[in-house]
Amino acid sequence: MLILTSASIKKIYGKIMNLKKALENINIQADWIGLREVKESTTYRIIRDLNPESNNTVLDHGIMVEVLVNGQFGYFATNNMSYDAINQAAKNAYTQALNASKYSLYPFTKSVRPKSVGKYQSPYQKKNIPLDELMETLINSNKVLRGSKKIVSAISMARIVDMEMNFISTNGSEFSQNFMYVGPGFRAIAQDGNIVQSRSYTDQCMQAGMEVFEQERVLSKCETICKDAVELLSADECPTEKMDLVLHSDQMLLQIHESIGHALEVDRILGDERNYAGWSFVNLEDFGKLKYGSDIMNITFDPTIPEEFASYGFDDSGLKATKEFIIKDGVLLRGLGGLESQERSNIDGVANFRACSWNRAPIDRMANLNLEPGDSSFDEIISSVEKGIYMQTNRSWSIDDFRNKFQFGCEYAQLIENGQITKTVKNPNYRAVSTPFWNSLKMVGNQDTFDVYGTPYCGKGEPNQGVRVGHASPTCLFNNIEIFGGA
Repeated sequence: MLILTSASIKKIYGKIMNLKKALENINIQADWIGLREVKESTTYRIIRDLNPESNNTVLDHGIMVEVLVNGQFGYFATNNMSYDAINQAAKNAYTQALNASKYSLYPFTKSVRPKSVGKYQSPYQKKNIPLDELMETLINSNKVLRGSKKIVSAISMARIVDMEMNFISTNGSEFSQNFMYVGPGFRAIAQDGNIVQSRSYTDQCMQAGMEVFEQERVLSKCETICKDAVELLSADECPTEKMDLVLHSDQMLLQIHESIGHALEVDRILGDERNYAGWSFVNLEDFGKLKYGSDIMNITFDPTIPEEFASYGFDDSGLKATKEFIIKDGVLLRGLGGLESQERSNIDGVANFRACSWNRAPIDRMANLNLEPGDSSFDEIISSVEKGIYMQTNRSWSIDDFRNKFQFGCEYAQLIENGQITKTVKNPNYRAVSTPFWNSLKMVGNQDTFDVYGTPYCGKGEPNQGVRVGHASPTCLFNNIEIFGGA
């Protein structure tokens, strides 16, 4: 199996880039210069219906040159790793910044590029496993997913990313970050006549090693996926009425992402994204005042959880990443804005100025955005519900341009009657408005219901950037939510 480590990438690309020498070789008169080098290998292994579908590794390597001139930043990226090419990129970035300064809306200083020195390393137990071992696990998992004649298609996937980022600047920043991203993906599609249902496990992306593909654990999960998909074929349709809603932590992933994360990105609130990804219902004057949710709602920005997908030591401005409360006791405190947005808005933010690759400029992005655990057990949550529904795993989503009105569909649901889970129903959906929904938060699960998830495909920005995002949450209970059935 070809999984490229940082050492093997360096071997393929030749001599190790000396960023200090590259910075010293730049011949422009700028207020500040930064170099961000990114080397990344992405390996895909996909089995669909017992047939290999993908078996490849993609390499990517380049440098973003960033300069500050007359209060404006200019960017220019290159995958030519020669010192002359990097110097030319700096000259192009200088020209871009100089031209932009004629139309400045806000002048920056190098204070938004703090000096940082250090290292970050993803945790992992196994860096590599042999090709035949991984492929055996994927093939066997595909067999388990197809464990019923009613399963018409099954997919087993492994996505492994080995990434190294090095940063250096004229004000003394010098840090490196090494990431090991692992994303398993499993799905079974069942059919009976004109009824089609699916169950999946695709959002458990994390920072870890190949221990994630330990065969016994994978096969156990796939057995459940197959069983649930078949069970849904004969399940009753989800009822349509208002009732209490219990959301599994894997659906809370999307709920947090869409109705909190994107709504609180400060560049979006300032209007930077309105022509592409939309605006936000949140206003600058809401910070410190808006009752976003009930008193038991506590949301943190936390890029310090080792295994979570978007953990890191520093953002791409050089700001050290620390855990911060975004919403505490239901009140909105901070925005998801890096140092540039913090200066523009005068709103407290976080270290979330991030780019998806070497050829993109950083913008405000979610990282690890989590709902802190409460003190209710799963049994206590279920037993408190007289009439309700328990939903798992997102299937569909829709939210307006202001991240306010939304409707989400889930793969799997179970009715709750008189404090007991009674029967499975299919095609469950719910709809609400962001702040009324979060103010209906009635119970928050304890640490036993808490789990960590991640997605590699959060899109934003022009040109578009698909960035890695992490979310962690316990199981939660919301009161009197509009529920409806339908595919």
